Amino acid sequence: MADSGGSKLWTVFSLVSALGAAALAKKALDTGWKAATGKHPPANPADPDVQMAEAVAWAVVSGTFIALARMLAQRRAANYFLKSAGHLPPQLQKD
Repeated sequence: MADSGGSKLWTVFSLVSALGAAALAKKALDTGWKAATGKHPPANPADPDVQMAEAVAWAVVSGTFIALARMLAQRRAANYFLKSAGHLPPQLQKD
């Protein structure tokens, strides 16, 4: 049976690291978008007033960057968990 204490700890640790990474990525994206385009990123890319090319570019860049940041943060969290507990979190252990 899996260690439920370790499982709960990993769930919280993973969630916090992913949310933190996403928040930092969003801040960096907003700053980078403004520096590159000279204007704020679209608040709602689905708004018909936002040009299609700008909406698509924002969706691609932000989706990729945030997903990558979350994945990297969760991998670091998993490595930290491995070093601390001596094993991978139950959700990442292979069958």
